[in-house]
Amino acid sequence: MSNNPYASPLGGYGAQTTSGSAATGRPGAPAAAAGDLVKDTTTANFSADVVRESRNQPVLVDFWAPWCGPCKQLTPVLERVVQAAGGRVKLVKMNIDEHPSIAGQLGVQSIPAVFAFVDGQPVDGFMGALPESEVKAFIDRLTAGRPAPGGDPLAEALDQAGEFLKAGNAAQASQLFGAVLQHDPENARAAAGLAECYLAAGDTARAQSVADAMPPSVLDDPAFAAVKARLKLLEEVASLGDPAALRARLEADPDDHQARFDLALIAQGLGDRAEAADQLLEIVRRDRTFADDGARRKLLEFFEAWGPTDPATKDGRRKLSSLLFR
Repeated sequence: MSNNPYASPLGGYGAQTTSGSAATGRPGAPAAAAGDLVKDTTTANFSADVVRESRNQPVLVDFWAPWCGPCKQLTPVLERVVQAAGGRVKLVKMNIDEHPSIAGQLGVQSIPAVFAFVDGQPVDGFMGALPESEVKAFIDRLTAGRPAPGGDPLAEALDQAGEFLKAGNAAQASQLFGAVLQHDPENARAAAGLAECYLAAGDTARAQSVADAMPPSVLDDPAFAAVKARLKLLEEVASLGDPAALRARLEADPDDHQARFDLALIAQGLGDRAEAADQLLEIVRRDRTFADDGARRKLLEFFEAWGPTDPATKDGRRKLSSLLFR
């Protein structure tokens, strides 16, 4: 077995290159390079830089001139706010001394003047050097409800990987989770997802190797909590005895809480959540003092591993509450 926890026997990331996954193209690419968000334009390029580009996202046009003092105040503010918007809007600057015709067509009579283009048309604007807070508010209004073009590629890759895993395609999911990890080796969501792929394939050892490769900051991340809980439970199950022998003990003595407890752990390891919860709930009903309230505490661990929206969690919490507060 390879020592690389990302070299997946599922047909996953071990077969990929650093350029990214074939499923998403470029999971490591930035959403919008800084140089793509701010540019100068000319009369000849105005149609392409502004009119056509505004069909992808809003474009601000900053009409300015070298002799204009307020322009020198406003332009850096515009650039900062546009960069901070992360691709939801672009800024195009036009020197009206060199290219006066567009400003004339738009009726610009004083500068600085800013026009916002959306879908090829000017839809809003302002004149004068506004404070940065007002410029930000203007852009927020303009881009409300509009995601950055292309979004966050890493987040998109993780979302798609999650969909593959949910659909039972662990091999395809492992490729994407592994690709993200190569780009960002401490991405807790990707690490958890890759470990889940191995667990889905029944490869507990390789899932543990992913956890072993992660620093404490990842292991303590909420995104990794369910994987940690599952690995802990599987480790416990591996040390348990024969289920048939445990059931025989329980039939001989229904108050053999240790046998019932071990059967709950085995059921959890086999994926029978309802059985696992019912066995622990029966211990809680019979004897809360067993193992220092160990049945209830273990059940809460199960709930964490299953997640709050899992039907077994919801049903188990309801039954536990009826026992505790009857």
